Amino acid sequence: MSKYLVTGGAGYVGSVVARHLLEAGHEVTVLDNLSTGFREGVPAGAAFVEGDIRDAAKWLDSSYEGVLHFAASSQVGESVVKPEKYWENNVGGSMALLGAMREAGVRKLVFSSTAATYGEPTEVPIVETAPTAPTNPYGASKLAVDHMITGEAAAHGLGAVSLRYFNVAGAYGAQGERHDPESHLIPLVLQVAQGRREAISVFGDDYPTPDGTCVRDYIHVADLAEAHLLALGAATPGEHLICNLGNGEGFSVRQVIETVRQVTGHPIPEVVAPRRGGDPASLVASAQAAREKLGWQPSRADLAGIVADAWEFAQQIAREQ
Repeated sequence: MSKYLVTGGAGYVGSVVARHLLEAGHEVTVLDNLSTGFREGVPAGAAFVEGDIRDAAKWLDSSYEGVLHFAASSQVGESVVKPEKYWENNVGGSMALLGAMREAGVRKLVFSSTAATYGEPTEVPIVETAPTAPTNPYGASKLAVDHMITGEAAAHGLGAVSLRYFNVAGAYGAQGERHDPESHLIPLVLQVAQGRREAISVFGDDYPTPDGTCVRDYIHVADLAEAHLLALGAATPGEHLICNLGNGEGFSVRQVIETVRQVTGHPIPEVVAPRRGGDPASLVASAQAAREKLGWQPSRADLAGIVADAWEFAQQIAREQ
């Protein structure tokens, strides 16, 4: 059994990964300032510290085998109008965390990166060697952290894996999406099905895609979590490995809406709105590197299944409120 610090472990992905670590027999401490996470999202069995990653040195010591780093601001639209928040939180916070790890002698890191580092891709599916040209400050901030990690690995022997997520969705037991405000497509469409929202906004229907709406690669959060545990085993001192995580298949906004209609049995009115700044037309992953270097293979790739899990979680939360 090993001991791990999970930053941002009260959030959506962090909480699911923390639960997977516990189920694998590890000891887990969650560090979260609860600015966007939820205390009730921290899985039973994990120690919880309410605090900021800039202060990680207060809690991090040599008893930890590694850190899984999820704490970040992550709304693309907000990053366009408040870029300073993303440099301060994502870059400044991560720099402080790397310093705390160095000081404590903790030499293993798995970082929650993003497909937004690629920007508007020149080829689809996207491979890790594709040019990185973020179209928004969120993606730029995550890319800056990837560069920091590369330098840290080379100079100080850190063993690190950056996992560049595509669109994460679904739920795992008591852990699911409940951002405030919500910004992800599937839970927003489910809010329409629940009657909490009148219609779903489709931001642009004139993209160069089959139906004119943005295309994204959706990955089940439980598949994503399993990749993090494999990444811990793959982290090699002095090396920084970068792997995409996705299913390799894209679904348009309108395909997602239609899938929600089928799964929930509810009509989903839609309203076309102007494009959002910084939204690429298509983001679909090649996950070959994750298969080859991590031994990872997603097993929950069906969009209807992903939506069904998310719908069950959304109804559960509604019953509790």
